[in-house]
Amino acid sequence: MTDHVTTHQAAEDARNEDILIWLNGRVVPKAEAVVSVYDSGFMLGDGVWEGLRLYNGHWAFLSEHIDRLFEAAKAIDLDIGLDTAGVIQALEDTRAANNMTTDAHARLMVTRGVKTRPFQHPGLSRQGPTMTIIMEHSKPSLPRPIRLATVPHIRGLPMTQDPKLNSHSKLNCILACIAAEKAGADEALMLDINGFVNTTNACNFFIVRKGAVWTSTGDYCMNGITRQKVIDVCRADGIPVFERNYSLVDTYGADEAFLTGTFGAQTPVSEIDGRQIGTGEMGDMTKHIRALYKDLVAKDAAKS
Repeated sequence: MTDHVTTHQAAEDARNEDILIWLNGRVVPKAEAVVSVYDSGFMLGDGVWEGLRLYNGHWAFLSEHIDRLFEAAKAIDLDIGLDTAGVIQALEDTRAANNMTTDAHARLMVTRGVKTRPFQHPGLSRQGPTMTIIMEHSKPSLPRPIRLATVPHIRGLPMTQDPKLNSHSKLNCILACIAAEKAGADEALMLDINGFVNTTNACNFFIVRKGAVWTSTGDYCMNGITRQKVIDVCRADGIPVFERNYSLVDTYGADEAFLTGTFGAQTPVSEIDGRQIGTGEMGDMTKHIRALYKDLVAKDAAKS
């Protein structure tokens, strides 16, 4: 597709060629930010990550993001090697080194570190964790609303790979994204184990029907921070919002649909499985929620 877009589409910024990256306690040029082929993350996807967004000198909802990182690390029995204050300091050091004040996105990644031999057992990772922060100048630049295609790949049960875990092992979602692209869409709409609408391969998913906002139960999707903030602002504003099971039939008949994520906040959806959603443009409810979310970010910044 010549007009393929992604939910992480950003305006080109030449400054990103010269960014500095935090790697294991040092801030180094992009070309020097390399890890071993024996690293657990490269070899096995053994690690966790977190995405954060900088607005006017403030990392939005920082405490929630850091808490989620440490919770994920605990879940996979990974010692990050820093406490909360240390991680925040690393983030701030990287921001200062790159002279970033707003419209920046950070990807903070921690793996189990370098292995002594190229095999699976976590006990072979004996040299301590690998931690890096990639921070880019990044202003969302979406030329049109997103097109989705439903795919056969699902988000599974907690006893397989818990979908709430922000892990480096993203192959299931990547395969879903590939399937959607092959179908002529931008991103994949994934169902849950019961066939109800769940999430996309990269973002949480919402629809609007007759003035009410619907999203999945949350049982089989990432515990998105932006997702929860949208639910919160809807409740505070008196907008009916439901975490519920619903089908593709409900989805195709929606008045609006949008995605949520740290990078793009609220991204409009124009089409699902070849069916136009609403007018095919960003709807009034989505615009209203975007405004409410922007106000919430400002309030969060004022508290710090």
